[in-house]
Amino acid sequence: MMYGWDGSWGTGAWILMALVMLLFWGGVVTVVILLLRRGQGPAAPGPYGPYAPHDEAERILNERFARGEIDESELTARRAALRRKQ
Repeated sequence: MMYGWDGSWGTGAWILMALVMLLFWGGVVTVVILLLRRGQGPAAPGPYGPYAPHDEAERILNERFARGEIDESELTARRAALRRKQ
């Protein structure tokens, strides 16, 4: 019997199986890497996260102003005081 002459794929089947296997394992590795990266989150420099303490204080001031807890003159005065301490 001659190899590949009986209507089978012959060498083409082996090549196709190898490519599918590479795609499968590449997909598995990609999913695992993405899941591991997803759990880490961005790296936070220092104990205050990605923001310096005065940035966080200004954010809180802006939120208080938006809620109406402080007026514009108080916001301006406190913001200026924070920026002087830098």
